[in-house]
Amino acid sequence: MKDSENATTTPGGDSGTPIGYGAVFSVREFRPIFAAHVLSLLGGVLAEVALAVLIFAETGSAVLSALVFALTYLPYALSGLLLSGIADRYPSRRVLVSCDVLSGGCVAAMAIPGAPVVLLFALRVAVSLIAPLFTGTRAASLADILEGERYVLGRSLVRIVAQGSQIAGFGLGGLVLVWLTPRSALLLTACTFAGSALLLRFGTADRPARVTGSGRLMRESIASAGRLMADPRIRALLLMWWVPPMFFIVAEGLAAPFAKAAGIGTVGFGLFLAAMPAGTAVSEVLAGTLLSPAARDRIVLPLAGISLLPLILFAVDPSLPLALVLLVLTGLCAAYALGMDRWFVDDVPDHMRGQAMSLLGAGLMTLQGLGITVGGALAEWAPPYAVIAGSGVAGTLSVLLVLRSVRRTRAVPAALAA
Repeated sequence: MKDSENATTTPGGDSGTPIGYGAVFSVREFRPIFAAHVLSLLGGVLAEVALAVLIFAETGSAVLSALVFALTYLPYALSGLLLSGIADRYPSRRVLVSCDVLSGGCVAAMAIPGAPVVLLFALRVAVSLIAPLFTGTRAASLADILEGERYVLGRSLVRIVAQGSQIAGFGLGGLVLVWLTPRSALLLTACTFAGSALLLRFGTADRPARVTGSGRLMRESIASAGRLMADPRIRALLLMWWVPPMFFIVAEGLAAPFAKAAGIGTVGFGLFLAAMPAGTAVSEVLAGTLLSPAARDRIVLPLAGISLLPLILFAVDPSLPLALVLLVLTGLCAAYALGMDRWFVDDVPDHMRGQAMSLLGAGLMTLQGLGITVGGALAEWAPPYAVIAGSGVAGTLSVLLVLRSVRRTRAVPAALAA
């Protein structure tokens, strides 16, 4: 007989009334995972801010300081492609704890006095390579811990915390650096990773690996990624996860030049950055609290289809209040993600879940990095508001093409070889 808190049934299928987020926290194993997630996010944000300040102090280069943030995105594709097989070949708890320990060690090494800038960047890249493996493994392990509705709401809570970190995280990081030196802040970050590792080690069950294998890990990871992308249904769902954020992120990436051109100052800049994450967090809470699973399924395609339309209205060169409304409206459309969570975990085979989640995260971050880069380049010769509006047009057309594939493959079960 299975323990109700530790059941490993594959999520999906139920379409009853909403159960609320409280039901997720009633699952014993989810609580340490959630606490570890909060610690990891706080540590990650603090590390980025502290390292950027440290490198600017060491070099005086704004370009090198900005590169710290760019390196959040760039290594994801490499890691997601080459290392994703680890998520399924080894027990989840071992992978998660190892990732936290390695990340904490890298951040602690950054705090060594006199560490050369080249080493600091190498360590930053190492942390970024570990991140997609950690997030993919954690996402897959949630499906082992949470059943049906609880899985969808658990994933939603993880995203809500991530959006909250965007709203408050960088401000908190700046506040910490008022009292701590950058190296002291990096040591504090290492402690957050250690705390996360302890929570995961002693708060979660030791489950066996999903698959066994003796072949070369990187070769198998690449082959598995190829099999996932070759399946029409999985490919369509991955693209639906990847494509909208690639265009959403353009607005946030152009927050500074938009604020400068509009003359809205640092307060306006902060509000601009916070508006879309705030809308996203509200939409997740409302959908998770008020809508049944069946209703969430029904809103996925319509909401995704209109999600980028508010950005098109940036073509009128909006004032700050109107710009904030448009960004909040864009964020409110993100409620489609709850239905997507359910579809993805239902359609991906259990033995490839960790690799699929790692690939999802890697593609998401990589394409967001691409969106920021292209948007910034276009803003060199066009006004920021026009670039944001263009991203809304191009994004809407792209999303509609993806939705066509999602709709066409919806009745087709994934049939990947074991």
